[in-house]
Amino acid sequence: MTIAGSDSGGGAGIQADLKTFCSLDVFGTSAITCVTAQSPDEVVGIAPIDPDMVIKQIKTVCDSFPVRVAKTGMLYSADIIRAVALEDIREGIAVLVVDPVMVATSGARLLQSDAIDALCTELLPKARIVTPNLHEAEILCGRSISSEKELKAAAREIARKFDLACVANGGHLAGDEVVDILVDGVEEHEFRSPRIQSAHTHGAGCAFSAALAAYLARGELIVDAVAAAKTYVVHALQSPRHAGRHRPLNFFWEIGDSDG
Repeated sequence: MTIAGSDSGGGAGIQADLKTFCSLDVFGTSAITCVTAQSPDEVVGIAPIDPDMVIKQIKTVCDSFPVRVAKTGMLYSADIIRAVALEDIREGIAVLVVDPVMVATSGARLLQSDAIDALCTELLPKARIVTPNLHEAEILCGRSISSEKELKAAAREIARKFDLACVANGGHLAGDEVVDILVDGVEEHEFRSPRIQSAHTHGAGCAFSAALAAYLARGELIVDAVAAAKTYVVHALQSPRHAGRHRPLNFFWEIGDSDG
């Protein structure tokens, strides 16, 4: 299940998550937290869903389907975060993947400032793994990150602080390689890939966390799921689709169609 916001442009959020689930042969369900008016270039408006309606979506899905893994994306407000955290406990969802969506690629804020505390105190302690990008990791650990060494230290601190696994993405660091750092208990792993020179990365974080959730639902161990999710996103970035003046990620890259 994905618990996230709707992206009217189709490249991120609920839409990206469901496309990723489908591509990886996992049946996807959803609970929508916000409706947005957005494109890859900008977020024009955000309308949050009433927290009680978010709860009803989660409960109805869990009453009808055996939800193996849930992932969260854009939660927007403290009230929605508290509702999701509480319903996760009630429904006994075994594995929760948290993508701590805070700011869109376009720069628009997707998490209210007073919601960060609720994310840290009420949702992350219930999660199995969190997937921050560099800027989100800076917020979660409370300091700037400008090197691979500092990214590793931040991943360790986040994992220890919230008692979960943390995979921190280094895509915003300089260099010809992109390194992701996984810290899970005492184990640390590095995942490296050549940097893809593309300005069209909208939805990459959503795709990664959704792919991670899908592979975990298929029974993969975390380290293998992270590696497979990274490979999935790399291929999706390397073979973008053509959609007007945009070149969004190709969630179905295995089919080989990047022009339709």
